[in-house]
Amino acid sequence: MPKVAKVKNKMPAPVQITAEQLLREAKERELELVPPPPKQKISDPDELKDYQRRKRKAFEDNIRKNRNLMTNWIKYAQWEESQKEIQRARSVFERGLDVDHRNITVWLKYAEMEMRARQLNHARNIWDRAITILPRANQFWYKYTYMEEMLGHIAGARQVFERWMEWEPEEQAWHSYINFELRYKELDRARMIYERFVLIHPEVKNWIKYARFEEKHGYINSARRVYERAVEFFGEDNMDEKLIIAFARFEEGQREHERARVIYKYALDVLPKDQCQEIYKAYTVHEKKFGSRAAIEDVIVSKRRFQYEEEVKANPLNYDAWFDYIRLLEADANTEQVRDTYERAIANIPPSKEKRHWRRYIYLWINYALYEELEAEDMERTRDVYKACLDIIPHKNFTFAKVWLLFAHFEVRQKNLQGTRRILGTAIGKCPKNKLYRGYIELELQLREFERCRILYEKFLEFGPENCTSWMKYAELETILGDTERAEAIYELAINQPKLDMPEVLWKAYIDFQIEQEEYDKTRKLYRRLLERTQHVKVWISFANFELSIQSENGENVINTRKVYSEGNKSLKNINEKEERLMLLESWQEMERDQGDEESQAKVQKLMPQKVKKRRKIQTEDGSDAGWEEYYDYIFPDEEAAQPNLKLLAMAKKWKQVQETTPTEEEEEVG
Repeated sequence: MPKVAKVKNKMPAPVQITAEQLLREAKERELELVPPPPKQKISDPDELKDYQRRKRKAFEDNIRKNRNLMTNWIKYAQWEESQKEIQRARSVFERGLDVDHRNITVWLKYAEMEMRARQLNHARNIWDRAITILPRANQFWYKYTYMEEMLGHIAGARQVFERWMEWEPEEQAWHSYINFELRYKELDRARMIYERFVLIHPEVKNWIKYARFEEKHGYINSARRVYERAVEFFGEDNMDEKLIIAFARFEEGQREHERARVIYKYALDVLPKDQCQEIYKAYTVHEKKFGSRAAIEDVIVSKRRFQYEEEVKANPLNYDAWFDYIRLLEADANTEQVRDTYERAIANIPPSKEKRHWRRYIYLWINYALYEELEAEDMERTRDVYKACLDIIPHKNFTFAKVWLLFAHFEVRQKNLQGTRRILGTAIGKCPKNKLYRGYIELELQLREFERCRILYEKFLEFGPENCTSWMKYAELETILGDTERAEAIYELAINQPKLDMPEVLWKAYIDFQIEQEEYDKTRKLYRRLLERTQHVKVWISFANFELSIQSENGENVINTRKVYSEGNKSLKNINEKEERLMLLESWQEMERDQGDEESQAKVQKLMPQKVKKRRKIQTEDGSDAGWEEYYDYIFPDEEAAQPNLKLLAMAKKWKQVQETTPTEEEEEVG
């Protein structure tokens, strides 16, 4: 490789040459054409020999200078051919082949020269030598077979093709041989060539070409056999969607729509899902053209099934995708496939021990059990599913009461009460929950096992004594059973608990219970006990309404109601709850409108406060001032400290009224 000189000075030249100058100089040099040499006319044999000697000497000198440059040999031989010196031209070609016998161009020029000279046997000899030395040079075979065919020597051309096929050339060579036989209507020979071709080049496209060849020439059964052989040849592991589509379209063309449908379904079952896109499209088009509504839906379902498979393969913990996939399969009513999919889905256990990650997953088990019971009607398998689900839940961390209760109800439907109680007893022993207790109690209530309900309620209240709903339900049960003393005792135990989640609801239930029993004295005592604990205005109003609701002939209920209101007013005054006191007075005032007279109404009206707007400073958390805010305050008449303020307010209001009336009178006088 020549050594490249390094450029030391990379600065631009002082005189720059433009592209325009370069183009101009090139154009000027084109105009400076050198005149061609004069033509030489030879009219004497001696002069011709001298010319030939000089030319040969020039060619020989060029060859001597560079023997390996095959262009010199070819030019030399072609010049000898132009001088009609065929023997000399042969000699030159032979000498050139001695130098480089693998040069394709020399062989081609040599054979073409012999063909131009109509030396056919010589040409055949050269082609034979060429294909023997260079059997992989397809040009020799093409030229040789073409020459034989042009000469009408069909058997010779076939023989050359056969020699060529022994070397198992590329696909185009086989197609050339097949087309050669088809030109002479040799269909059987072409078929035999195809048989060898698809075994040497076992590609899908070649099998399809073979089948289309048979179809084109009207051999339908042969074409079908070729497609079937191709499917068997490639097998399930190496199947290609192009072969399936071609086979199905062939059957479609023969109006064998059922066959085409079977082919498509076979491919969808055998091929991997990622290779079925084109088959789905072709199958859908086929069904839209020739299928029924059910068949079209089947194709769409198959496509959706493929999409769900891809989703769950990409993320096995995507439980929503599993739900949709299973719902789709359940619509087809293929029990084994649905079971297999359920098993695959439930195998994807959440990796963490947090309940929120299990909520969606557990519904896979529930749906599986319900499917086995309702659709498959396999009760033993349903039982096994529930047991496996309960075994897999980490009960030390959390549990799912829903699963326990569903399992218990399933056993009830199977008339296995002993099994039901064993399941719920195990659940309460392993992981007690309010929902489990309530479900167990409700079940025993439906079975009318009241003694068992009592035992369960006792266990339930030992587990959660602060649950007011449980106390009320227990007391309600005893009330229904007619044991009011037990109900009252339960309520008493309940209200004496140190900690309750909804005490106000419990007290209300107890009071309502006593009212239903028409135990009015006990109800009053209950209200008094409740007022010892809380002075809430709603309790006073409820107490007053209770007194009013008691029917009496001499109006004693109204007197008692007024006493309650009056007592409540004093109590709320002592604790300085102005807004609650106002609510109580408004309720009292409403009662007097319905039940009282003008005197009693006026008495209550005197107790009503006045609404006053006031201002106060606002302070932030750090103690700095944040401005002023307005608020409403209530001033009651019995507040001694507020009496001067009330007088002042009354005088101010009177003065304002006077100011508003005076201008009006002056305007009337002017008018």
